[in-house]
Amino acid sequence: MSGAGQHFSSSYAQARGKFLDAAAAAGLKVEPSVHPRKGRDGEELAMDIVRDGPADARGLLIVSSGCHGVEGYCGSGVQVAALRDGEWRERSREAGVAVLYVHALNPYGFSHMRRTTHENVDLNRNFHDFSRPLPRNEAYAEVQPLLLPEEWPPTAGNAAAIGAFVASRGEAAYQAAITRGQHEFPGGMFFGGTSASWSNATLREVLRTHARGAARIGWIDVHTGLGPNGVGERIYAGPRDEAAYARAQAWWDGGGRTPVTSIYDGSSSSAYLTGLMWTSLHEECPQVEYTGIAMEYGTVPVMQALQALRAEHWLHQHPEAPAALAEQIRRQMLEAFYTDTDAWKEKVLEQARESLFQAAAGLAA
Repeated sequence: MSGAGQHFSSSYAQARGKFLDAAAAAGLKVEPSVHPRKGRDGEELAMDIVRDGPADARGLLIVSSGCHGVEGYCGSGVQVAALRDGEWRERSREAGVAVLYVHALNPYGFSHMRRTTHENVDLNRNFHDFSRPLPRNEAYAEVQPLLLPEEWPPTAGNAAAIGAFVASRGEAAYQAAITRGQHEFPGGMFFGGTSASWSNATLREVLRTHARGAARIGWIDVHTGLGPNGVGERIYAGPRDEAAYARAQAWWDGGGRTPVTSIYDGSSSSAYLTGLMWTSLHEECPQVEYTGIAMEYGTVPVMQALQALRAEHWLHQHPEAPAALAEQIRRQMLEAFYTDTDAWKEKVLEQARESLFQAAAGLAA
């Protein structure tokens, strides 16, 4: 994987440019869904779609990036590398599998170096039936007053209060309280929304257009921020269904080297979550046999990542913050979700490529 860094970018605009160029070089059409807002530098934002393979393919692999905005730095690099990989493209064709690249599910967050959408919504907590009562995260309500203090860095008292919560409940409980998703605090962290976000509605249209003709669908959604640095954890992304979980394990286990984990049995580095994006596929394409994972690449320890998220969210609420502090917070946020080293990028692409070949084999079986 020498030269891995060439596929990655230092901004959303650069990442989009590389993705569009890679698609053009491969002779593939790009279908952009333009976002209603502009990027941090005034650039156009879009969820860009590229399909590599026939419209009537019975097997379809979805490879998506940027669900959580800033995590798109990694996911975009994976997609660009895949589009430039002639061996991978030939293997998918031989398997009779079409590949649907969804670049920048949340382009606003990608450009503005945020995890959330322009509606302050965590996209991967936003897939609910909003005509029904929404789940309540009582643990988040308990820690909410501590997460976004009036000043940053937090006072010693604030740090002590959070330390006391962690000491009494544990890091896992603190992580779960914050990250599970919540619908009561619109300005808070991990807000799942009270209606479908732009990205939610746009993705559903993409699925209706490209996925309803398939019989079998695999989905690799690239994420970062949990687990050991550079390790790509395959987190099962599907219903609490033994057959679907076993299928994901059969596809991506890698001979026992890369076990597929689950939020349902506690084996995953992720807490149990609600409003997950994969549910849209069952709703829009109920006819398909679906098998999916979130490919979660580790960066920094979880408490460090949560602190970076708190700081960035505080900055969003305090645009008047001094320039030096704002820059430090943005740098901390990027480092929490993207390790900008050649070694990390090489490991990312090596594991991503393996998962692509595994998915094609699974869909062709």
